[in-house]
Amino acid sequence: MKFRTILSHLLGLWGHAFRAPGISRPMPSFYGRKAFRIAGFSIPALVFLLLACGKPSGHRGAQQPGKVAMSREDSLKIASEIEHATPENHARTMELIFGKPKYAIRNIGILVYDGVNDLDLMGPRYVLGQAMGANTKLIGIKPGHIQTVMGVEIVPETVIDSVTQLDILIIPGGFQGTIEAAYNKPLHDWIRKIDQTTRYTGAVCTGVWVLGATGLLENKKASTNWYRETEFLKKYKALPANQRYTQDGKYWTSAGVTAGMDMSLAIMKDIYGDRYAQAIMLDMEYDPHPPIEGGTPDKTNWAVRWMMKAMYDGGVNPLIHRLENKK
Repeated sequence: MKFRTILSHLLGLWGHAFRAPGISRPMPSFYGRKAFRIAGFSIPALVFLLLACGKPSGHRGAQQPGKVAMSREDSLKIASEIEHATPENHARTMELIFGKPKYAIRNIGILVYDGVNDLDLMGPRYVLGQAMGANTKLIGIKPGHIQTVMGVEIVPETVIDSVTQLDILIIPGGFQGTIEAAYNKPLHDWIRKIDQTTRYTGAVCTGVWVLGATGLLENKKASTNWYRETEFLKKYKALPANQRYTQDGKYWTSAGVTAGMDMSLAIMKDIYGDRYAQAIMLDMEYDPHPPIEGGTPDKTNWAVRWMMKAMYDGGVNPLIHRLENKK
């Protein structure tokens, strides 16, 4: 989900932020003059403030990166190979350094649709696009260009009706388009069909809702966007893992947006090994150092966290309510 896009989308929906689906009467205003207040805080705001002092729900366990080790014997062997490296024995040198892949990956597909999150899509596309000998395609739900949540127009290489097999399938998230995809039965049928052919089936952020709606995550550990994480995972009978990314068998799921890059790197590590994944990271110069602490609910100021959830609620609740009524 993208803060700026959702903010502009929700300005006209702010009143819904405090109304649950199916309730015709708005809940009491947090800001109304008649609201009962203690020490200047309305009762709902005071309760939230008190709860915010503890560890927020959805706290994610730390996943520490592993070290890439090399034995002395391997180091000497590789050093000798490098000393005598030529264009003719380049392939042999690469194999000595990186080893052989776990699987022969040939076809990688990333689902795209109107409203997909740009980084949910492009992070995995960049990382998985480094798979040697593989063809990585963007797969549209229907013919024609799509527009991302940030307004970037993309022309997918193909559409779901033309794809019958993939080694890796990735489902990125977004906002309105993602929620609609979670209610798209023909799309779910296609995902289940493709899943029968994959080595890896993955989803990023709210794309996990789409994968969950197929039933494929039932009784599987999974991660998703921090927003109402446990609620949505339980809706699809998945087991909340509270991790930045999670693997359960061939199913890989990640938390929001940037976590899709970590998940994709983990998939590449699983296929090609530590050194190959580290080479991709060096190519990206991937070593994040944000200017401030944040990025997860437990590292975010309580007021910021409250505001973001209220904004998301204001767009998500009415949309889900409308789609549920169409069933």
